Amino acid sequence: MDFIRDIRASSEDDNSLVAQYKKEGDLGVLSTLFQRYMDLVYGVCLKYLHEPEKSKDAVMNIFEELITKLKTHEPENFRAWLYTLSKNHCLMQLRTPRNLKTTEFNANFMQIEESWHLNGELEKEDQFNQLKQCLEGLAHEQKLTVTLFYMEQKSYQQIAETTGIEWNKVRSYIQNGRRNLKICMEKQITSTR
Repeated sequence: MDFIRDIRASSEDDNSLVAQYKKEGDLGVLSTLFQRYMDLVYGVCLKYLHEPEKSKDAVMNIFEELITKLKTHEPENFRAWLYTLSKNHCLMQLRTPRNLKTTEFNANFMQIEESWHLNGELEKEDQFNQLKQCLEGLAHEQKLTVTLFYMEQKSYQQIAETTGIEWNKVRSYIQNGRRNLKICMEKQITSTR
């Protein structure tokens, strides 16, 4: 890693340098600490990125990341922590999409805003009416508990206290009611197609 090496010899251990950097914010101290493990960081980057130039860039980016992250972390073993930080940085680089494909914007494919809102509102109203109809079809306990839970946003415990139904049964009625509502809504959607 001769491309950025400028070592100031220091006999202090890693933990002392970390503490000194956190206290003073001196980048020279951090640089001294980082340069001890720069070969390790470069090796990790090369292992994951497979390209020397990208790996060198990653080493510099990891140093910049280290400037802020070390202020909020308390690594017990700086070397192991730096290794993990380097590995995670490289993995994030690999996950970043390199070849984002763009297409030309064609205004002919755009809907007119007013009609979209009108259609969207009508669709929501239809769904709400279907939901009300399905809710009416539920068993009394399911309808009651589902209404209290979702529409009045009461907890299981509050519903149990209000209705006198056991907590486990409240949970069961809500789960079964939700499942039955879903089945009913799906049937209505397929019947309107």
